[in-house]
Amino acid sequence: AGADLDAAVIAARCAFESWSQTGKAERLTLLGRLVEVYESRREEMAQTISSEMGSPILMADRAQAGSGASHLRAFIAALESYEFVQPFSAESPGTSIIHEPIGVCGLITPWNWPMNQVALKVGAALAAGCTVILKPSEIAPLSSMLFAEFIHEAGFPAGVFNLVNGDGVGVGSAMSAHPDIDMISFTGSTRAGIAVSKAAADTVKRVALELGGKSPNLVFEDADLEKAVVAGVRFCFDNTGQSCNSPTRMLVERGVYDKAVLIAKRVAGETRVGQPSEQGNHLGPLVSKQQFDKVQALIQAAIDEGATLVAGGTGKPPGFETGYFVKPTVFSDVNNDMTIAQEEVFGPVLAMIPFDDEDDAVRMANDTPYGLAAYIQTGDSERASRVSGRLRAGMVQVNGASRPLGSPFGGYKQSGIGREGGVWGIEDFLEVKLLAQ
Repeated sequence: AGADLDAAVIAARCAFESWSQTGKAERLTLLGRLVEVYESRREEMAQTISSEMGSPILMADRAQAGSGASHLRAFIAALESYEFVQPFSAESPGTSIIHEPIGVCGLITPWNWPMNQVALKVGAALAAGCTVILKPSEIAPLSSMLFAEFIHEAGFPAGVFNLVNGDGVGVGSAMSAHPDIDMISFTGSTRAGIAVSKAAADTVKRVALELGGKSPNLVFEDADLEKAVVAGVRFCFDNTGQSCNSPTRMLVERGVYDKAVLIAKRVAGETRVGQPSEQGNHLGPLVSKQQFDKVQALIQAAIDEGATLVAGGTGKPPGFETGYFVKPTVFSDVNNDMTIAQEEVFGPVLAMIPFDDEDDAVRMANDTPYGLAAYIQTGDSERASRVSGRLRAGMVQVNGASRPLGSPFGGYKQSGIGREGGVWGIEDFLEVKLLAQ
């Protein structure tokens, strides 16, 4: 693996000289071809993702495979309007700010949204004029191998994109420490992100991190309660709970808390579990035994610490003894000090916590080492603005509003450093040069 990595770095370093000097038009043409190839083989990509990480086939196509092509299109749109050379000010007409590609970039991606993350990193880096070495998760590497075929078929020059397989401890650590890699962009757990940062420190390379979350979903009394709770539970369970921005803590105003718990119980009971190969909107299995054991331990910890089990619980759903299937689970009577309210579960497990007033809700929402996303459900637009301004999170969504394509994805605190998507994603891979003349 060490020899493979060194060979990839040499190839990327050699290719950087010419690729970094290409014009915007050339990069746009190649990215456009990549989207065409991707779309022509999208069904193949969906099948691959479903088989490698257990995503039900409908979701694997629409959301998992679909997100990759969508992000690439958003980068094309951002690149079309991006000015790499900008005037500094009207008062200094000879002074320019130039944005240049940072160099050879190591990209380390996770298993839970494989193409989503690959496209966010590779698309941004190539648009910026960087060359890349991609190390996908060893748990779900097949989709990245297929993506490498897409890159080749699209006609990118040799050495611009390189794929190296291996685990985080081996290849990931070596990439982070490699003196000829100028930047590392990593998505995964906060624990692993800390290790990447430490390994990168000796060579003072740029580090971009997209890490964990324990995102709060604040449901106020004046919200459409049925709609808010149903959507919140389904979003928490989406991708079998294996999403970093999942709204896993539902904070509900006390006056409607009991009613919200009953709605959540009903939704969990209606949630189907099924095989990845089956058509339909159901939950597939977790990705691995390690993940299954972790989720089971956290469910048990919640029970042991006194949370009330409303739906689901430990063990596998009836009829699913083979495979890493879990029961869609809801806990009520959770307080924010419990393990289930502080640790990222990465499974379909919702913690419901009552709050007394706005200040109480904001305090609990922010009482976490993470700050990736936050969600607000209220009928009062002034409250939505007021509360969103107090939440320490990189993304706040109100009443089910979606994030537009090309918007910045990332968070505060231990949820990471930098932003992915659109122009913000491209700028993460650029250096700033002052030219005064």
